[in-house]
Amino acid sequence: MADQGLVRETACAIIGKLRSGEVTPLDLLDVLEQRIAEVDGKVNALPTLCFDRARDRARALMKKPAADRGLLAGMPVPIKDLTAVAGVLTTQGSPIYRDHVPEKSDIMVEHLENNGGVIYAKSNTPEFGAGANTFNEVFGPTRNPWDTSRSAAGSSGGAAVALATGTAWLAHGSDMGGSLRNPASFCGIVGMRPSIGRVAHTPAAAIDRNLGVQGPMARNVEDLALLLDAMSGEHPADPLSLPVLPTSFLSAARSGNRPKRVAYSPDLGITPVDPEVVAITRKAAQRFAEAGAIVEEAHPDLREAHECFHVLRAFDFALSKAALLRTRRDQLKPEVIWNIEQGLKLTVEQLERAEAQRVAMTARTLEFFETYDLLLCPATIVAPFPIENRYVAECAGKKFDNYVEWLGIVYAITLVCCPALSLPCGFTASGLPVGLQVVAPPRGEAKLLAGSRVLEDILGLRGTTPIDPRSPK
Repeated sequence: MADQGLVRETACAIIGKLRSGEVTPLDLLDVLEQRIAEVDGKVNALPTLCFDRARDRARALMKKPAADRGLLAGMPVPIKDLTAVAGVLTTQGSPIYRDHVPEKSDIMVEHLENNGGVIYAKSNTPEFGAGANTFNEVFGPTRNPWDTSRSAAGSSGGAAVALATGTAWLAHGSDMGGSLRNPASFCGIVGMRPSIGRVAHTPAAAIDRNLGVQGPMARNVEDLALLLDAMSGEHPADPLSLPVLPTSFLSAARSGNRPKRVAYSPDLGITPVDPEVVAITRKAAQRFAEAGAIVEEAHPDLREAHECFHVLRAFDFALSKAALLRTRRDQLKPEVIWNIEQGLKLTVEQLERAEAQRVAMTARTLEFFETYDLLLCPATIVAPFPIENRYVAECAGKKFDNYVEWLGIVYAITLVCCPALSLPCGFTASGLPVGLQVVAPPRGEAKLLAGSRVLEDILGLRGTTPIDPRSPK
């Protein structure tokens, strides 16, 4: 009988057990298969399972000495359904790819497998990752385990819910407009957008696309750092990819290094935010003072973020999806059609303006980080919303112009090239999780992880997941 007590262990503890031989990768797959059977029907986080493939990989890994099994040592990891895994159904949440089984994995997946990761499932995502609510016509919606009538956000919603319900110890996700950070905030786990190039991936549509990045999700900061170590490294197929740093991210997280001065902003000066979310995140940010940090209210000037992101995101959709609009329009959801059409209408002058705005905002942000070690703000502007709402249409009395504008607080950080994570920082009066976005300067992952781990210790919320899915009260 699989030991279901293992579900509650940290990923770092599980790796220790794998290395000592106390458990095998096959044991862990048995645990996960049983846990998924018990809870996933209520949340729909992992709609595609590949346990036969996983067990073949696990057996091959177990033929190697324990020391030669890589950083993950046989740890099972689910892959977001936007990313190709050889021989496994990869739908991108689209009816167009309902039966698509790629022959070759993304280089990020190959890298994880070379580091001892064992792929056992694909996590649910909105169609093409568009919109921060995880639902699609292929598999249906993913539900928030804290209240199954609520959204898990997105687009890495399935990954976040798997972590929160104990059907994963670590999970892969990706992020353009907050897709690693929003679901982490809504589900009470940690999700991190790394710097551009930190995690190599197979280029598609353009060699130098950099709004979207791949990244790690976990239940705590140390486990997140461990997965980032396993995902990081350069690859010749991804010319933007960065070499592995001499010091591991896990050791950075454990360093105890404390920020001297941090800034908190309730809204980055660009968005409405629900007052309860402001109160919870402000209180959490101020607790950095307990670690000796000066906490001040400030933010860089990001006033062009909405216009800039709208243009660059639309251009990215045009580059990557215009061929589908020409040939399969009837199978695309309205939001995706709108995105592609917006991109195809763009002029070179609009692109020129948006790129110049991005350069200017990034320069101002770098200057801001000469004064502050970290920037803190809400990771999402609302608590988890009813799942039947496709997106957040208004907040604090302001109606939004389109279905992505409510994500400004995260996509502004995307634009200025900073690594950022969502750290669980409290709960609403109705018991729903709220995440604090912690931001460091570009390529400042070590500083980000160290500071986040210090605050995580102070807040004392580590270990609140995994939970069994909860019905609405």
